[in-house]
Amino acid sequence: MVMEQYYLHPIMTLLLALVSFLAISLLVLFYRHRSQFTDNNLPPGKVGYPLIGESYDFISSAWKGHPEKFIFDRMSKNSSQVFKSSLLGERTAFFCGDVCNKFLFSKEDKLVKLWFPSSVDKIFFSSTEASTVEEAAKTRKIIPNFVKLDALQRYFGIIDQCTQSHFADSWENQKEVHTFELVKKYTFKIAARLFVSLEDQKDVDKLSKPFHLVNAGWASIPIDFPGTPYNKAIKATNLIRKDLYKMIKQRKVDLAEGNASPTQDILAHMLLTCDEDGTYLKESDIVDKILGLLVAGFDTVSAVLTFTVKYLGELPHIYDAIYKEQMEIVNAKAPGELLKWEDLRKMKYSWNVTQEVMRITPPVQGGFKEASTDFVFNGFTIPKGWKLYWSANSTHKNADFFPEPDKFDPSRFEGNGPAPYTFIPFGGGPRMCPGNEYARVVALVFMHNLVKRFKWENIFPDEKTIYGPFARPAKGLPVRLFHHQKSKAPP
Repeated sequence: MVMEQYYLHPIMTLLLALVSFLAISLLVLFYRHRSQFTDNNLPPGKVGYPLIGESYDFISSAWKGHPEKFIFDRMSKNSSQVFKSSLLGERTAFFCGDVCNKFLFSKEDKLVKLWFPSSVDKIFFSSTEASTVEEAAKTRKIIPNFVKLDALQRYFGIIDQCTQSHFADSWENQKEVHTFELVKKYTFKIAARLFVSLEDQKDVDKLSKPFHLVNAGWASIPIDFPGTPYNKAIKATNLIRKDLYKMIKQRKVDLAEGNASPTQDILAHMLLTCDEDGTYLKESDIVDKILGLLVAGFDTVSAVLTFTVKYLGELPHIYDAIYKEQMEIVNAKAPGELLKWEDLRKMKYSWNVTQEVMRITPPVQGGFKEASTDFVFNGFTIPKGWKLYWSANSTHKNADFFPEPDKFDPSRFEGNGPAPYTFIPFGGGPRMCPGNEYARVVALVFMHNLVKRFKWENIFPDEKTIYGPFARPAKGLPVRLFHHQKSKAPP
């Protein structure tokens, strides 16, 4: 017994010391956390608990299908479009409304800069010492040349061909489909074809498998422990990188031997494009950029297409108007003739519908920036290092900008459309998603090929929408298909 006490005494002492240390640390964090918000000139608001802040409330409102509730509740309570909070362990100021959007998007690289959590850097790391933020800035200088309108025109026929083959392989002869699953398959197929010229479906499927793990894990709880979604995402990016390195090395050989075109895809574009100093991208940099583009294009476009199907299934009069517009294009063509670039100009109503889909269910819910220096906005002091969050829903769901915001009304986008800085599905300013035109083209080609083949009804009319970084239907949006030529569509 004495011997047991002899060994237990130091253990108990160690445990007591550990508990005391943790208690003192939490107290220090609490007062330090509270002191960060004692300046009377800071925006109004509460910051929640130390470390956790208001992260739970923020995430919970999104998972319940109403991400705007967190925003509007605090705007109302604080009587301010700028309020303070704490998310992801970071001091955060929410900037809401058109005036705030204009300020944030116009002050990029002056007062604010792009910011990602360190956990995102760990997944999308660059082999250089540059951060995800710096890499994103470099990418935006390169990508516009590939996704601007004249470049997209060159690939327009390919997009239509890929879309037709997708419907032939995955939708034809089906009575019911899970929309979200098939749309993800489609958007990855298009991206893989345009970005790295993957055409064989087996090769596309092989590359897409680890991407599903990346998408499931990059925004999960960042616990890097075997078996966690976050850990699986890190391992998946390593697998993807190995495949991309192989593609790059083979492409260099093909370009040198004249077996590949310098303009055939974004990979060739990156290999042959130099910066203002005449420096070409390293293979490791190209891998990082292709990886980021595939993930970004996969998620955002998938959300737009999925919820387009959802709303057309719910609103027959909207579907009928789109069907009429698209069939006028079909009837003016010879059998088997592909879409032409000028056909997009005839899809005005279809594009208005797509924009209304993105207003109600933004493909990007919002984003973070970081204060590069102390500055004052609307009388509030924003300290250097604070994170700034802009929210698409702060204007998209605001009746001051869009009357009856819950009503689906494509006419909002007729004429001059919404007021500046109120419709921001892809952000704004110099950091606006460079692929917004790419998303428009893919969305309209998909819609054209869908409605000319099918009418459908949503199997779960009240299916819940879950919001994370991107929106998704809780049950995958299963729909019952009615082929125009094979069965009678529902009235």
